[in-house]
Amino acid sequence: MTAPQAVPPEISWFGALCDDDYEVLGVPDQRLVSSVEHCEAIVSEADRLGFDNVLLPSGYALGIDTVAFAAAVARTTKQIRLLVAVRAGEVWPPQLARQLATLDHLLGGRLTINVISSDLPGESLDPGPRYQRTIETVEIIRDLLDGRSTDRSGDFYDLHLDPPRVATVSGGCPPIYVGGLSEHAREMAARVADVYLMWPDTEERVAAVVADLRARAASHGRTLRFGYRVHVVVRETEGQARDAARHLVSALDPDEGKAIRSRSLDATSTGVARQAELRDLADADGYLESVLWTGIGRARSGCGAAIVGDPSQVATKLERYRALGMDAFILSGYPHLDECRRFAQLVLPLLEHAPLSI
Repeated sequence: MTAPQAVPPEISWFGALCDDDYEVLGVPDQRLVSSVEHCEAIVSEADRLGFDNVLLPSGYALGIDTVAFAAAVARTTKQIRLLVAVRAGEVWPPQLARQLATLDHLLGGRLTINVISSDLPGESLDPGPRYQRTIETVEIIRDLLDGRSTDRSGDFYDLHLDPPRVATVSGGCPPIYVGGLSEHAREMAARVADVYLMWPDTEERVAAVVADLRARAASHGRTLRFGYRVHVVVRETEGQARDAARHLVSALDPDEGKAIRSRSLDATSTGVARQAELRDLADADGYLESVLWTGIGRARSGCGAAIVGDPSQVATKLERYRALGMDAFILSGYPHLDECRRFAQLVLPLLEHAPLSI
């Protein structure tokens, strides 16, 4: 394993608000359908087990409302942060800022924000305008949550507005996480993100993207943190982990997998195209690198690969990503509640990790 890094990593789990929980991918299971009760159980368990944060995803067709769900579970959690996904443009930015400030109070200062540059339901914008809308949205939210008046005339918003009375616990804007692999997405992240999120890729490509984003951010007088969104399949032995990975896709019909992927609003994005390219580059068993398995992407859009192995192999792979610049990991596995427990038991003790302080 590589030498310990200066700052402990942020280890986060995934709250499956988007109907993405299975025992076997592509085979619906009524026990695992996204509901307030099921998703709350995942968040509660991640909180109990010592994860730092939990991503609450957002999807128009696939899931329940993220902000409403976060408010519902805010008072039942103790230490975990909530990474609340919001879609730029779906909510008027001043109203969104007020919602987020209120939510941060409910959490006692434990809010983090994932801003998504997705098309809106029923709309299709070209990438340039879509990412410009995200830039304007984030700048307005940051102004208002930092307690400043916002005074701007942009392509999407013409606003000259004082901040609302309600403020966050800290009096400042919580960290903003964004993702996206295209040229427009990278420029947006360099300008407005606190944390740039990546989906799985080869270590060589991860290093190249980190270097590129660091240079872009520096050109704007900024610095970025980096996060990595990846699935995990961990078992006590490598053989058991690979067997579990095969089981996940053992009943997957190719047409059903294609249908699942196409339902996502980001199904045609540059990042999704790269995940498909990685599947094409993988070996016959779906492995791209020794423990990076792309088979999981056959049945979902977005993040399309998993770290598969025994506890030491999984921990070592995460530490290798840390050495490349990653300090935030958003992990998931199927079923999400079961894999959350396995990871906490088998891998978390091997990482230089302690829950983040507020």
